[in-house]
Amino acid sequence: MSGLTEFILAHEGEDTSRLLLSRGKWPGVDMDLAVSTIESRRKIRSKLPSWHAEPGLLYPSTLSAEQCSGEETALYKASMLKERIGGGSVADLTGGLGVDSVAFAKAGYRVLYNEMNPALADAARHNFPLLLKENVPLVSNAVVEPGSLDGILGDLSPDVIFLDPARRSGEGRKVFMLQDCSPDLTTLKPCLFARCRHIVAKLSPMADISLTVKTLGNVREVHIVSSKGECKELLLWMDREYGEEVFTLVVSENGRRLEFPSDAESRARVTYCDSPSDLAGGWLFEPGKSLSKAGLFNTVSEHFGLKKLSPGTHLYCAPKPEKVLSDFGKLFKIKEIYPLSSATIKALGKQRPEAEITARNIPLTSDELRRRLKARPSASEHIFATRLGPDPILILCSRDY
Repeated sequence: MSGLTEFILAHEGEDTSRLLLSRGKWPGVDMDLAVSTIESRRKIRSKLPSWHAEPGLLYPSTLSAEQCSGEETALYKASMLKERIGGGSVADLTGGLGVDSVAFAKAGYRVLYNEMNPALADAARHNFPLLLKENVPLVSNAVVEPGSLDGILGDLSPDVIFLDPARRSGEGRKVFMLQDCSPDLTTLKPCLFARCRHIVAKLSPMADISLTVKTLGNVREVHIVSSKGECKELLLWMDREYGEEVFTLVVSENGRRLEFPSDAESRARVTYCDSPSDLAGGWLFEPGKSLSKAGLFNTVSEHFGLKKLSPGTHLYCAPKPEKVLSDFGKLFKIKEIYPLSSATIKALGKQRPEAEITARNIPLTSDELRRRLKARPSASEHIFATRLGPDPILILCSRDY
């Protein structure tokens, strides 16, 4: 174990600001690297458990530790490549911390890791042999731009090129447009296709899917990956030989997947609830983040055989709590239904002082309704304020099933 690693482990529970201020006490320690590694290890404890378990790894950038893929999503990308494209080689042109490169290597791919930040590239050279006893990625450090690809790839003819463009401007502001990310995939795409048929890009979960696909073209699949109630990644698989307008939407929620053609929503036949009796004794289904991001709201009704509460209300009535529904969203047992009025808000607030609150498709926000109900958080009860057809209603639900 190196002296730097010993220092990091000995001081990882301390205030890092104090360590920086007292760097003179340890003249032989690279204090900036030690502090960034201590802070990064805190960020990755649950996100990258196998990385956290290896004490010798170095992290020169806390931002990279914060923004890198988690082990779950890195594994998803590696398995996606195996299923869709097969084995061979991957060129990870924006390697960052190297989490995805390690997942590709563990999946059996020959991996070229390139990172434009020299400090991160140096860390990868140090970290990869500790994480991988064999099939260690080749590391390069070059700026990715039109004209530089031949120098980065050399004689390698990769089966897949993977990119995760940086979504921050030079001033550190978050950006979402493809053209504002670095590298700019819109200008780089012809060069990438000149060297490789398949491109997989990780984009911001905030990106507009339709606009992105229209801007880039050649998109065969869009994967929306969510876990634990959060949309984690938006992945595009581009194929040089694919020129169709319709692509495949893959929604992944907590490890379960569904696939739909991108025009499914425009063709879906939706069924609506007719009256409160359709809800009584049933279950309320709230789609998860991936289905919602995909905009498959009418498709949900048709695919699962559910009745939608109203055209603008993306909530559904389910007659029974099927497992597949809880895999792709949340299920709530419907207990009571009330008309939405000041009187019922006041009465329900007194009867149910503890409940989670959600307002949908009504002229009240969830926070406003929570204040009016004076409701404290609850793990077992949930109140939805929404519309059944044109009528505003309150639905009292429970989660204890």
